[in-house]
Amino acid sequence: MARGLFVLGALGLAASASAAPADPTVFDASQYGLGDWGGARKDLFDKGYDFTLEYVGEAASNLNGGYNDDRTARYSDQFALGVKMDLDKILGWHGADFRFTVTERSGRNIGNDRISDPRAGMFSSPQEVWGRGQTWRLTQMWYRQRFIDDKLDIKFGRFGPGEDFNSFPCDFQNLAFCGSQVGNWVGGIWYNWPVSQWAARVKWNFNSEFYAQVGAFNQNPSNLETGNGFKLNGSGTKGTIFPVEVVWSPNVNGLAGEYRLGYYYSTAKADDVRDDINGDQQAVTGQPFKSHGSKHGWWVVAQQQLTSHNGDASRGLSVFANATVHDKATNFIDNYQQVGLVYKGLFDGRPKDDIGVGIARIHVNDDARKRAELINTLSGINDYDNPAFVPVQDTEYDAEIYYGFHVTNWLTVRPNLQYIKHPGGVDEVENALVAGLKVQSKF
Repeated sequence: MARGLFVLGALGLAASASAAPADPTVFDASQYGLGDWGGARKDLFDKGYDFTLEYVGEAASNLNGGYNDDRTARYSDQFALGVKMDLDKILGWHGADFRFTVTERSGRNIGNDRISDPRAGMFSSPQEVWGRGQTWRLTQMWYRQRFIDDKLDIKFGRFGPGEDFNSFPCDFQNLAFCGSQVGNWVGGIWYNWPVSQWAARVKWNFNSEFYAQVGAFNQNPSNLETGNGFKLNGSGTKGTIFPVEVVWSPNVNGLAGEYRLGYYYSTAKADDVRDDINGDQQAVTGQPFKSHGSKHGWWVVAQQQLTSHNGDASRGLSVFANATVHDKATNFIDNYQQVGLVYKGLFDGRPKDDIGVGIARIHVNDDARKRAELINTLSGINDYDNPAFVPVQDTEYDAEIYYGFHVTNWLTVRPNLQYIKHPGGVDEVENALVAGLKVQSKF
């Protein structure tokens, strides 16, 4: 909690909001909380070294409802220490760059024992920064090279698929509106930040608005373990996940948009959600689950700015939508949808502030739901309060509204309210109202 107090205390040092740098290749000391280091930082930047320390802290409190309505507050956070190296400046390698990032996560999540039934868990999370082991990790270690006037872009090393595929911003605090959504619903094969794995990605830029890309990511569940944050060998590998995606980024009347359509295929074996090795219902026979030789799914992402504010395209209303569909034979979550909007610079006195609203739906595979019902029938237990009862999960709905205070170019604070209907898809759990506070900073 002391970390959160340190960053919140920085509010007292913050100056009024000013414009963020339009060109990332131009050094701007205002984007760093620690400034220019007496000129040393700009000197390093000009030589090709961009060092950053980023901090995200998220507090949440259960105001009403949930599995346990005993009010409390929880705090989770993440440090990310890294460097981006422009190898053209450093070594004279045209079109080449390298990135190295180490992260550390710690804290607790309000969703585990207050919002959701611990027997079932929660699909989303009121604190997206929590998860994937509260530990240090090697999150990025990759090299990128561009060829043919930057049309061909090749990247390889250690990173996660969400950096390039099914990418989405992470300004909301609820996980259902943050980052690559595929990784949230097939997390056993698609490892989102901060987990990394050996990977390669090849992109072809057809023009300034359209590109296609394909990737190959080592699928190794041991990378998820707390003690393996810096594991580099391939022991424990189960297969490879291959994502493909096309991305269109039109500019309509000076307003930016981005549209993504993608598909993933995993070569690792995956258990059936219902059937055993003989094709009978596993809940009845108790035999091992039927094994499938692959797993697959697809996604679509749409983001579009609709209006400018008094002719200023850096302000205005934008809308977004996400949807993912997954293999019904092997995946517990078979589909997910999300829609929302963000308005940046609504008030003339706060031109960098933003307001966001989102609604998401997370649906359980019908076969998985029916399996839970069958287990309860076979055991003769129909009382939800019986510890041996298996909660029947169907659909969880998540909603969030936030206001983002752009305090400085290096600090944004986003208080938010979240409403979770049927946490974990369990109808017996009372709908929950959660108050949150997200701090994003860069030093």
